Amino acid sequence: MSELEALHRRIVRCEKCPRLVAWREEAAANPPRRYAGERYWARPLPGFGDPRARVVLVGLAPAAHGGNRTGRIFTGDRSGDWLFAALHRTGFANQPTSERADDGLRLRDAYVTAVNRCAPPGNRPTTGERDNCLPYLVAELRLLERARVLVALGSYAWDGALRALRDRGVAVPRPRPTFGHGVEARVGGFTLLGCFHPSQQNTFTGKLTEKMLDDVFARAKALAEG
Repeated sequence: MSELEALHRRIVRCEKCPRLVAWREEAAANPPRRYAGERYWARPLPGFGDPRARVVLVGLAPAAHGGNRTGRIFTGDRSGDWLFAALHRTGFANQPTSERADDGLRLRDAYVTAVNRCAPPGNRPTTGERDNCLPYLVAELRLLERARVLVALGSYAWDGALRALRDRGVAVPRPRPTFGHGVEARVGGFTLLGCFHPSQQNTFTGKLTEKMLDDVFARAKALAEG
């Protein structure tokens, strides 16, 4: 077993945050009608992707009826539909869809993870819940030895990525870089790249378009290969 696989097993067993444990299990016990009868994962989610990835995508947390249901980050919800379609268009994924953990999806040179590993009520983890989970992201960044580009999907992920890099021993610039779509910040040997989160709130309103998402991933690829 690799160190990354061992880390994944530790993440899945985590019960540090009682509120999140209760919420992920409540979501599984009372699914919406469209998922009635499905067996939910209802545990923390490790990252997913290429262990030799140079590009790491960081999200907020699993969705209650997305990753918390399917057992894979960004899988089985509308945000994931946008995310993996864009990763496929830009050459990071072998297929454009991510519907379940055994659907054959493979990532090339990309790894997808999140600041928090359990679905939080209202998509709002507390600062304590963030801090409980952050060491897992720090450990992933240590074990993903080829990682050079971090794509932060939203301001929460941007902040979490900076905190994880700091805790990994990387010097974070002062003043602290501010999130924005397409913003780049050099942080030690990494480039942090900002991207609006592919949530329905952003995609339905046109705040984030397919081209905007593709442009970010194309830039991430260029930075990783440069």
